[in-house]
Amino acid sequence: MSVIRAFIAVELPPDLLSNLAQVSALLQSRLEDRTVRWIPTKNIHLTLKFLGDVSVKNLDILKEALAGEVAQYQPMEFSVGGLGAFPKIRRPRVIWVGVEAPPELLALQRSIEARMAKIGYPLDKRAFAPHLTIGRVNRSASPEDIRRIGDVLNDNPVSFLGAVRVQEIHLFRSDLRPSGAVYSKIFTASLVPRD
Repeated sequence: MSVIRAFIAVELPPDLLSNLAQVSALLQSRLEDRTVRWIPTKNIHLTLKFLGDVSVKNLDILKEALAGEVAQYQPMEFSVGGLGAFPKIRRPRVIWVGVEAPPELLALQRSIEARMAKIGYPLDKRAFAPHLTIGRVNRSASPEDIRRIGDVLNDNPVSFLGAVRVQEIHLFRSDLRPSGAVYSKIFTASLVPRD
């Protein structure tokens, strides 16, 4: 049986990716070591649902379900800015740029989550916290490294970076390679404007 790793996400516009690249470069210059794995800018996106392993034979069902949910929503916008970390800035493991999600985006994500559960993809155990991952702290980082990363994040606030107009939601395939993850769009579902 053929299986792919997949996720559902919002693609970001080039101008925002450029701004995110500048933020990432600034942080990398302040953290000149290898304690953080930085996400290539082209791979930054807003994940709405991580699916994990998906059987290729189930892709049509998945695409149909996604298209049906997304078509119930009108295009929307969200803004991007702020810097943070999970689980928290003083103990960073995931470094992110914030997303100010309007209620419509949160509703869309919940709708996708529920629809995917109906066709066999488990509900996410954690509440949806919209963010754009820009780096991951290596597991080998010492407590001193982690403290220093937290200090750098605290000392480098990030203001408004841009807005994203959401008109499409994408199903991506994720191929893990020695050089890093490669993401490919395999399906696009459109939000439907109402007059």
